[in-house]
Amino acid sequence: MLTQRMPETLSIVGAGRVGRALGRRLHELGWRVGAVTTRSITTARAAVRAIGAGHPADRLTRRVLASEVVLIATPDRAIGDVAANLADFGGHEWRGKVVLHTSGALDSSVLAPLASVGAATGSIHPMQTFGSQGPPELAGRVFGIDGSPAALKVARKMSRQMGGVAVRLSGTNKAAYHAAGSFACSHVLTLMEAATRLLMAQGFTRRQAVRALLPLTRQTLDNFERIGPRAAWTGPMTRGDFSTLQRHSDALADFPREYLDAYKALSRLTAVVLSGNSSAALQKLDRIFGPRQQGRKK
Repeated sequence: MLTQRMPETLSIVGAGRVGRALGRRLHELGWRVGAVTTRSITTARAAVRAIGAGHPADRLTRRVLASEVVLIATPDRAIGDVAANLADFGGHEWRGKVVLHTSGALDSSVLAPLASVGAATGSIHPMQTFGSQGPPELAGRVFGIDGSPAALKVARKMSRQMGGVAVRLSGTNKAAYHAAGSFACSHVLTLMEAATRLLMAQGFTRRQAVRALLPLTRQTLDNFERIGPRAAWTGPMTRGDFSTLQRHSDALADFPREYLDAYKALSRLTAVVLSGNSSAALQKLDRIFGPRQQGRKK
């Protein structure tokens, strides 16, 4: 297993945005990058250029076995097949090596074929958005990790070296962890765009709409961080003004039905996570919106 005296060696399978960003940062920190494997030699070479090191390959080869750590950064649907293929050609040569995948929704069990031949398996997932405008900042970000003790040790080391904070995921449903990121990232973007379009329907230009909404959202997030969710919560529901929610509902009927569906769902979620009396708030919302569909309860 890796020690402080050994140079860290890393191979990367699936070098898209996440694989490139992690590979580049780890290379800058002194890790030796070995095989960089993607589905075409063109993308593999581009990944090597972005990382600044590595040997491009368009298929899994034994060169991967030359590294002490292997990072699987493929789409989620491919991780299981990659693990099985790696286990098939490496066999018990995997003993003592560490394999980590970068999925936020899958836990380390997807790497079972590699664990069965002796690899220490786990996952490392940076809670960060990876856009097309270059690698994002990783310092200060949370990395969700899970896996065997040896894999956790390496995942913590990687996170710490990149300036991040490693948090071990102990829940039984890792996909819920990933869903949390979607609420805070993808869904926020959806809500901002929907709000922008609502203002544009009232005569705002896009620029004016964004100028109106961004300070509102930024102040809300600042308040959330500074004083907490309950104290930061504003709006008609906090005042018991359910008649305004009714007017919102009526107005949104003029837009694609997804707007009203989302408004109803978010209002109910607001009652559950922010209201001091969620049962009473939900009953009032049911009178406005109609009875809700019953979901699973714990």
